[in-house]
Formats: sequence, structure tokens, C-alpha cells
Amino acid sequence: MGKGDEMLELYGRDVFSDSAMRKYLPGDTYKQLRKTIDLGRPMDPALADNVANGMKRWALDKGATHYTHWFQPMTGYTAEKHDSFINPRGDGIILSFSGKELVRGEADASSFPSGGMRATFEARGYTTWDCTSPAFVKNNTLYIPTCFCAFNGEVLDKKTPLLRSMDALDLQAKRVLQCLGYHQVERVVPMAGAEQEYFLVDKEEYVRRRDLMLCGRTLFGAPPPKGQELDDHYYGNIKDRVIAYMREVDQELWALGVSAKTEHKEVAPQQHELAPVYTTANIACDNNQLIMETLQKVALRHNMVCLLHEKPFAGVNGSGKHNNWSFSLNGTENLLDQGKTPETNARFLLMLAAVIWGVDEYGDMLRCTVAGPGNDHRLGGSEAPPAILSLSLGDMLTDLLTEVETGGSSALRQGGSLQIGVNALPVLPKDVADRNRTSPMAFTGNKFEVRMLGSSMSIADCNTVLNTMMAEILSRMADRLETAEDVNAEVTAIIRQVMREHKRIIFNGNNYSEEWKREAANRGLPISNNSVDAFKAWVEPKNVELFRRHGIMAPKEMEAGYQIRLENYINTVRIEAHTMIEMAHKDLIPALVKYTRRLADVVNAVKDTGLAADITLEAGMLKEVCAGSAQLSRDLTKLEKVLDNCVTTDGLVTRAQRCRDKLVPAMEALRKSTDRLEPLVGQEYWPMPDYTALLFGMM
Repeated sequence: MGKGDEMLELYGRDVFSDSAMRKYLPGDTYKQLRKTIDLGRPMDPALADNVANGMKRWALDKGATHYTHWFQPMTGYTAEKHDSFINPRGDGIILSFSGKELVRGEADASSFPSGGMRATFEARGYTTWDCTSPAFVKNNTLYIPTCFCAFNGEVLDKKTPLLRSMDALDLQAKRVLQCLGYHQVERVVPMAGAEQEYFLVDKEEYVRRRDLMLCGRTLFGAPPPKGQELDDHYYGNIKDRVIAYMREVDQELWALGVSAKTEHKEVAPQQHELAPVYTTANIACDNNQLIMETLQKVALRHNMVCLLHEKPFAGVNGSGKHNNWSFSLNGTENLLDQGKTPETNARFLLMLAAVIWGVDEYGDMLRCTVAGPGNDHRLGGSEAPPAILSLSLGDMLTDLLTEVETGGSSALRQGGSLQIGVNALPVLPKDVADRNRTSPMAFTGNKFEVRMLGSSMSIADCNTVLNTMMAEILSRMADRLETAEDVNAEVTAIIRQVMREHKRIIFNGNNYSEEWKREAANRGLPISNNSVDAFKAWVEPKNVELFRRHGIMAPKEMEAGYQIRLENYINTVRIEAHTMIEMAHKDLIPALVKYTRRLADVVNAVKDTGLAADITLEAGMLKEVCAGSAQLSRDLTKLEKVLDNCVTTDGLVTRAQRCRDKLVPAMEALRKSTDRLEPLVGQEYWPMPDYTALLFGMM
């Protein structure tokens, strides 16, 4: 058997895939289940026992001994509780798995974030099978993707709103398409694909950094002599050790049906990226959770640690997660594909106009979905989009839409071909627009690339907002088209109105520039430079009403989401502050005392010889280190006082603002004084690996 055959056999090997369903399910059960998956139709409860029996037999054949309902609570990560297939009968046991056990499980809901919706004593929560995302076997356990809700049905997870938003978009998109003459539309499906960035560090160095272990990022660290200035890491030759790691990651993901496709070095030293193939938004979200878990798990086998924090190291690029989003007709025909002649593609132009309208009206909510304490260190620098929502369409599409708006003509940029000037090389087709890597949301030919997400984040919230936003705008468009006497004329009128009222959101230039920040403010675009401000969008009345109107979340659930975001921000910042204080007391101060004593001993020893002129260097070093240590001590004392003041009974908003305005600056001051000391202290005395060891020491 060749390698190609082995790969074909490996891919999806551990997934209850279509072929597995055909083999293990009765014919009628298979057909009805496929209708539910493909068309979003309700499943007949009577099918559950047949499906459970077939799924159990398949899982047992794969070596599974347990099953778990795999869900995604509001932590942004995944959760699971394992049960064995064993059930006692008489003097022995049977291996059983019923339809009831497949469809519904019970989990303790009191210890997951609920934003105040659940009291500690209100513990009952339910998990409900999501048949649209395939089950899989991992670690001898059958994993069943599920939704998670409270005893009274309130949403406690990220999957449920995402699935609801997909249904909402499907409903409203079909209304518009019906008006445009598409009468055989079975389903409109949102699609997504998340590019995952991450850092790798040597495990031996990692365990010597308390901050990396507890916070996922370095809270101290002077810049190394070399960073990423030479641009020599990006797309560079991948080390053998990392290649071996990547290949094992690929194989594990392929077996789980995750189409890991592209991997390469990223901009910063020891930074890499993995990108899967585009799929439905729900499965893309589940796949990204599997990708993050697999990256971290496999790294440990290779004596490395995978860091998913947005900013593990100061002074070099942080890690993002580019969410490529679109929606398709019957799961096959991309509705954002501009085609060869976008100027005559009314369907495409109308869908593009809907995105423009939606992002301008609900951009604050999109900004909220990428907010978090980790991403605050990344957004706005010359490595990631700024904290200002805008769309980059490219000059050609912008000109085309301007033509529709004004009724005039403009010089459209044509694709054409690239003449490279080397006879042996082929002529390359030229795209109609360059790629704008500074844009938070750039059109890339048939989808939008949302580039603001942080590397540790779930993509569920972002896609939920994108889908719901589009459902709302398409609903408004459908209302007009369904009553229009001339649909074609109405399409033109809608696009024209969108450009006149919402074109302020379009910007094709350098989003990193100071000029754009001023221009964005002049255009009246919302600018939230920190997470605490960005979170407010989640409870803005227009946004709460949007989610209520389309059945995504109730106002109470929206308020809970806001509370959860604030709580996470407060807890994350406080943990980092406590970690800095602990490192200062247990690691830094003892090391500085030891080093200054050593310098003082040298100075005193030379003085005793009467050769005072020979201690100039040591005396100067001692003076400088002592002065720096005194500043560190002052900054440490201030941080401790500020942290004490943050432990209050005030409301979450006040506490979050105090963390942002007082605690974070105090942490930055302590880091600054510590990082000034690091280059002054002998390497054998400094208590933790420095940036050179972390970023360049791994072979």
C-alpha cells in the first residue's frame, strides 16, 4: 500500500462519517438522519434508538469503552464527562447505549460560567445531541457533539447560538433568493475556516517560567538582541523537530476528519500556523477546538509546549486566528463568489451590499466577539488589525459599487495577467485586488477573512454575529423585494442606498496608519481600544433586540454573556497580577539579593587590598543594580496595593474598569523596572530562561 492509499484510509477513520452511517444504520434510519443533517429538518425521536445502537456498535468496533457528551460552555473551551457502556445485568454486565443516552445527558451546570443566571444550588444542566456535527472516537471514547443548556432551557454554551444563527441566516437568505428567481433552494449554509497561529517552546524552559505555566504568556522578559527584524522566520525552513510534530498533529486530525491542510512558520521566532479546509460554520467551530487541543497535546509528546495565548512574548508578533467566512447555496455554490464578471452578477452584488450594511450597523458587536484581555495586547499594534471595524473590498469592487451608487462610470481595475519577465516561467493570472493584511475584515475573492480574532478564542461568537447580522439585513432586503413591482430595479435601489448610507465602513488602505485612526473617527466609526469598552456592545439595546428577534438569545442570556466577559477579564488580569507578585517575591528578589551580595563581596575584597581604583566597574554595577532593585521594590509595593484595592464588592463594570485603569498600568510598571534589570544581572543568577533561550534555544 502506498502513502497515498494510507492517507485515504486514515482520513476520517475515527469519525462516524457518512460511510460509517451507511454501514451501521438501517437504511430508513440513515435516510431520515441524512435529511436532518443536510436540510436542518427535525429528527423523529423514534430514530434515536436505532442511531444509538448503530453508533455504539461502530464505536465498540473502534475500541471505545466509554462515551461522552462533548460540549462548549461559555469558557470558550470544551467540556466532557465520560460514562462507560457497561451496565449490570444479573450476575454480569451488558454493553448498552440507548437513544435517550445519545440524545440527552446531564451535567452539573453550577460550576460553569452563567453570568448570574444560575445560583450555586441550581446545578442541573442538560446536554443535547447535535447530529449536524459528526461523532468521533478518541482515546477509546465515543465523543458526541452536544449543546448545553440549563434546567430551564437557558443557553449556557456557544454552540446553541451558533446553530440558531445558521438557521436564521438560512431562513432569510432563502427569502431573498426566492425573489431573485432561485426556487429550488434547499438550504443556505454559513461556511467558515479558521487559520490557527501558535508558538512552540521547549518544555524544559517552559516549566522554569511560572508566568507561562499559570498565564500562558511571559509577564517579564527583556527583548533579545534579535527578534523578527530580519524577516527570516516567516515561511522559513521548518526544523526537523517541528516537522515531526506537525506530521503527528496532521495524522491525529485527519483521523478525526479535520482537514488540516496548510502549515508554515509565522512571522515571530518559534511561531507557526495551521489552516484547515473550509467547511460548515458549526463543524469548523468544532474542528478548531480539536485543532487547539491536538496542537497542545501532541507538543508534550515532543518535549515541547504549544502556547495559544494572543501575546506570549512582548516585542514580537502575537498570535491571531483568521476566520474565513461565507455562505453557500445548498452547501455547494458560494454566494459571495464574485465570478468572472461581478459587474453583471446581481446576486453577488446584493449579498456583498448586505455584508457592508451589516458590518456598519453591527460592527460594534463583531468587535465585542474578538475582545479579551489577551487580545488587548495584540490589537492595534503593527502586527494585527486595529480596534476599528472596517471592510476592505479592493479598488475594483469599491469602484463597481460606486458606479451603482452614482449611476456614473469609473475606471474599473481589471485582473489581467502578470508578466514576470522570465521566459521559463508561466504567465500568472492577476487577481482583481491585492490582499490587505492590515484590514480587520478583508474580502478575498469569495469570502471575508476576519483577522481580529485571538488565537485562544472560540470562533463561535464571531460566526454567530456574522450569521445573525446577515439574517437581519437579508430580512430587510426580502421585505422590500417581496413587495417590489420591479425586482431588478429594487436590487439596484437597495445597493445604491447601502453605498450612500454605509460606505463609510469601506477602507482599502493601511489600517495601521495614524491617518486611518483620525479618518475613522471623522467617519463616526465606533472605536473601542480595550475590551472593557468593547464588551458593552453585547448589551446595547439594538444588539439585544437583534438576537431576540431572530431567536438567537433572550435578553437575559445576553446580559449573562456580558457578565461572563467582565468576570473573565477581571479574573485573568488578577491572576496575572498575583503571578507577577509571586514571581517577584520567590524568584526575582532572591536572585537580585544574591547577585548584589556577590558584587558587594567583590568590591569589599578589592577595597581591603587598597586597590580602590580597580573596583570602578564592580562598584558601578553594584550601584546600578541596587538602584534598579529599589525601583522594582517600589513598583512591587504599588502593584500589591492596587491589587488589594481591586478586591471589592463593587459591581463587575467598576471592578473591570479598575483592573484596566489601575491594575494593568501597575503591572506594566513592574515589568518595565524588572526588564531593565535583566540585562544587568549575570546569566547564572537570573532565575528564569530569557527571551533568547525561549525564542531561539529550541533545536
